[in-house]
Amino acid sequence: MNLSEIVKTRYSTKEFDADKKISAEDFAQIKDALRYAPSSVNSQPWHFIIASSEEGKSRMAKGTEGTFAFNAPKILNASHVVLLAARTSIDDDYIEHILEIEDEDGRFADPSFKETVNAGRVKFVGIHRDQLKDMDHWMQKQVYLNMGSLLLAAATIGVDAVPMEGVSLPALNEEFGLLEKGFTAVGVVSFGYRAESDFNANLPKSRLPEEEVFTILD
Repeated sequence: MNLSEIVKTRYSTKEFDADKKISAEDFAQIKDALRYAPSSVNSQPWHFIIASSEEGKSRMAKGTEGTFAFNAPKILNASHVVLLAARTSIDDDYIEHILEIEDEDGRFADPSFKETVNAGRVKFVGIHRDQLKDMDHWMQKQVYLNMGSLLLAAATIGVDAVPMEGVSLPALNEEFGLLEKGFTAVGVVSFGYRAESDFNANLPKSRLPEEEVFTILD
């Protein structure tokens, strides 16, 4: 695997081939990328709704009605679509829940480590919840960390994808009752395989030059 080649050829798919479907084995790897993505203090403040049936994708496409109608085919013709949602709060019960799962998974080689980890997590959550008061923004940043690693993971196994903010998040919140469940929609990623007519597939990638984006400290 050549990572440089992958990042240089990965692109945002503009048109999917509706007849090409992702295998169950490959999509299981995408699900692993979602579940095992990094997050600050392992907060994992997210939930994912996955659609692969025509009915499920039609529900996802509710987010493209009206202003974002141009994005509907990217959902309806994709093999799979993932709605990424962020938590609307992190309370003490949720912090305790994470801690107990970590304990069950054997994360603490010594019992004393459990309290150390918990204290650190409580501190960082408190900084954002009580001091900076940017909790919503902080949790959504964790979801974007997830989305970035997700796109790279898909490209690594040869699956095309497109991330979309061009959807109505309120419409998706309503369609899936997310707010009532303690979550809010952040974005959508569609997965599948490019159509031969996808104009973006053969265009060269364009990025700012190295001298603009890197400062090398000797």
